[in-house]
Amino acid sequence: MNKKRLLSGLQPSGELTLGNYCGSIKQFLEYQKEYDSFLFIPDMHTITVPQKDSNLIAERTRKLAAIYLACGLDPDNCTFFIQSEVPAHNQLAWILECFTYMGELNRMTQFKDKSKKYKNIGCGLFTYPVLMAADILLYDTNVVPVGLDQKQHVELAREIAQRMNNKFGDIFVIPEPIIPTIGAKIKDLQYPTKKMSKSADDANGSIFLLDTEDEIRRKINRAVTDSDGKVWYDEENKPGIANLLTIYSVFENIPLKSAIERFEGCERYGDLKKAVADSIVNALKPMQEKYYDIIQTKLVDEVLDKGRERANKIASEKYDIVRKLVGFGR
Repeated sequence: MNKKRLLSGLQPSGELTLGNYCGSIKQFLEYQKEYDSFLFIPDMHTITVPQKDSNLIAERTRKLAAIYLACGLDPDNCTFFIQSEVPAHNQLAWILECFTYMGELNRMTQFKDKSKKYKNIGCGLFTYPVLMAADILLYDTNVVPVGLDQKQHVELAREIAQRMNNKFGDIFVIPEPIIPTIGAKIKDLQYPTKKMSKSADDANGSIFLLDTEDEIRRKINRAVTDSDGKVWYDEENKPGIANLLTIYSVFENIPLKSAIERFEGCERYGDLKKAVADSIVNALKPMQEKYYDIIQTKLVDEVLDKGRERANKIASEKYDIVRKLVGFGR
């Protein structure tokens, strides 16, 4: 029996954080057992906003692939590839743009949020949800793990697919979003009402997967809490403490309820912070050791080359079907 297909990716727009690990990579480790997993690196999405140093994109792409492998994602169960190395992504995106309505793109909240941060915005930021639809639809993807902020984009992919299926027949599988139930809301340590980000202005708010033990402990010790002095879980009134408890539950691999019960009523925030830092350090140390071994070898390039071949074969076959249906070629 063929496995259902899953597709997801993390942009090489910055160093990966605990939020990326808890909300994505940790989920991938489970999903790879059940799905034919396509884990791509969407470097084309990265340039939808200005990059301070474009040379870092290729470097971060390779590092991201090495982190995937170091975390335990298996190339025998997962297809790793770089988006820009599969031409069918942008080729199909153009066709899909012609079947996407302006009103649909105007409703995309991520464009509204990101466009406030920059003076001059390229039209790629406006249309990139269509490129994301192409990413998904090229591979007959059944499920797409996404955070709540990306669910709207999967819904757009579904709309476009259904529209084209109605016109041309059943050419696309209609994808379903998967929203992780734990670890999906890791927040910034300095601004705990915002999610932890690769591109945060204050690096002290994010713990990066390759941070040293000293950096991890320093950032956790400086994490914003409150003046109440007692530990309990309350996202609205105690967002800093709630965030630390969530992080602890994920890295101890226990239910959030168990983490809350372990510390609830504790009157020393320092005890909670030490336990959280210990948990993170103990979890990341073996991954970091594997990463520094892998990054020195040819394994990353071999895995990405193999993935590129498989992705190109599947994607080009799908694109060829679509282009003929819309009237291109002979």
